[in-house]
Amino acid sequence: MQTAVPASVRRWLIVVAGMIFFMIVIGALTRLTESGLSMVEWRPVTGWLPPLSDAAWQAELQKYLASPQGRLVNRHFTVGEFQEIFWLEYIHRLWGRLIGVVFAAPLAWFWWRGALNAHLKPRLLALLVLGGLQGALGWAMVASGLVDRPAVSHYRLAAHLMLAVVLYAYTVWLILELGPHGARRDDGKTARKATALIGFLFVVMVWGAFMAGLRAGASHNTFPTMSGHWIPPGLFDLQPWWINLFENGTTIQFVHRWLAKLLVLGVLVMAWRAPRSETMAAAAMAFLQLGLGIATILTGVGIAVATLHQAGAVLLLTALIVVRHRAMPSPQRPVSAIVGA
Repeated sequence: MQTAVPASVRRWLIVVAGMIFFMIVIGALTRLTESGLSMVEWRPVTGWLPPLSDAAWQAELQKYLASPQGRLVNRHFTVGEFQEIFWLEYIHRLWGRLIGVVFAAPLAWFWWRGALNAHLKPRLLALLVLGGLQGALGWAMVASGLVDRPAVSHYRLAAHLMLAVVLYAYTVWLILELGPHGARRDDGKTARKATALIGFLFVVMVWGAFMAGLRAGASHNTFPTMSGHWIPPGLFDLQPWWINLFENGTTIQFVHRWLAKLLVLGVLVMAWRAPRSETMAAAAMAFLQLGLGIATILTGVGIAVATLHQAGAVLLLTALIVVRHRAMPSPQRPVSAIVGA
């Protein structure tokens, strides 16, 4: 039987999960305001310090104006205008560093105090390593927009977002594992459905990231049709045909719309077959997320509603993870039993 862990470990992971969720929201705002390319250097150790003088701000602005976005889009920017986009990207990067500190320092403390059992240690180390890779992937994404065009690779943007979502999802799973198991039941069918829906949601989110990276959400701003068409023209303009699924904005929006509808239908069927509080909550969140997606389209990707749409996807994922966890049988000997802090 594994050694029990203190309740403080679970509370720490709840804080970390909340910070990752907030990071995903900040990332959405950074992308939607086109602030992500305002910092053209990656300094993992010293980059936490912003410009502190007028001369430093002027130097930072000149670096930006030499980049593709500064040169081709915002070449007339003043220091004040530059600061408006700089601060959001700065907060985004600073928050990432804070997550690293909030995760690594307590991890070292709990490890030293012997509060972690053999079940948790490798999982927490995996989160630490993936968190470090997330920072490097974020810079690789930004670097793709500093070469010859004022936009990042939508493939790297999708990878950066999905790794953040994976980190969040795994942290939530560990939190549930460390919590009470009284609500769990042995329902293999619902567990399999929830697992499939989680995987399907990841696919929907990938195409949503493609839409964001290619600004495809602004190309057709009507619902339920796309500019008056159920099957819009131009779906297969690119050659070979399959590349349209990944690089044609119209096709990507078409795919994202229909995948999202299928996802909502799947969640509703699961809730109908297993009407419990957690499945009903997932169904309600799926409806809300669909509404946010429609509002995002109709507003021409308004910043506020589009940010809520990205946050809603993560909340829907959370609900499905809870469904998956509660549909599993309670272990006879919980490897993550909690003792009082």
